Amino acid sequence: MNIQSSNACHGGIQHVVTHASTATGGDMTFAIFLPAEAKDGPVPVLWFLSGLTCTHENAMVKAGAQAWAAEQGIALVFPDTSPRGEDVADDEAYDLGQGAGFYVNATQDPWAPHFQMWQYVSEELPALIGKEFALDMDRQAITGHSMGGHGALTLAMSLPGRFKSVSAFAPIAHPTASDWGRKQLTAYLGSDESTWAAHDSTLLMRAHGFDGPILIDQGTDDQFLDLLMPEALADAIVKRRQNGIFRMQKGYDHSYFFISTFMEDHVNFHAEALWSA
Repeated sequence: MNIQSSNACHGGIQHVVTHASTATGGDMTFAIFLPAEAKDGPVPVLWFLSGLTCTHENAMVKAGAQAWAAEQGIALVFPDTSPRGEDVADDEAYDLGQGAGFYVNATQDPWAPHFQMWQYVSEELPALIGKEFALDMDRQAITGHSMGGHGALTLAMSLPGRFKSVSAFAPIAHPTASDWGRKQLTAYLGSDESTWAAHDSTLLMRAHGFDGPILIDQGTDDQFLDLLMPEALADAIVKRRQNGIFRMQKGYDHSYFFISTFMEDHVNFHAEALWSA
């Protein structure tokens, strides 16, 4: 593990770290913010999974999460969205390949050798940061944006007991029925659609829901609204009577202006769950 940069930030410290990954077969980069309280002992963890084309840097720089995390005394982890490198398969389209890992373990060529993002985010990276930093890994929460919102919701519902709470900004909510999903799931997992269900938050909500509170924000002016299909997830939440809040935010689009506007709400939402656990 190599710390590439460290910056004082809201009384804590913001690191950018690279490390060799067994899961993805190459070097990976992530960012981690540690509040001042981490100097005295382990602190709770909030994961932020980013969307298509993003790296660890987008949310680290644009979301404004550190100020609210510092106030609540919780750490932030910003993973990358895919493996990268000259030997890693890629595609000319922005929504497949590098920058578009979709938080799945690919089984199809040419993606399978490196695109093991589910294993990386759910197993390898938690083990690494739990060992190297002052984190309370029994108190974890997760959020994300767009493709990352899809990842946050599917991880939370597939790993019972792991996360105390889950939230999402404009998640890809029903990928098995959307062009943002069917293309990528076919490429990474193959044409057998029975293997896709584990990576669709609407289907997971219908099947068993989440064992904690959920918060979802969606902008009414999101230019990708038809691809995200939030209405399918909202309907599943209501029918399951899930403990959750689903908000349509008037006038907001898909950008980080939207995320930064409501980030305080999300951090406070998770802090309540993390500190009451």
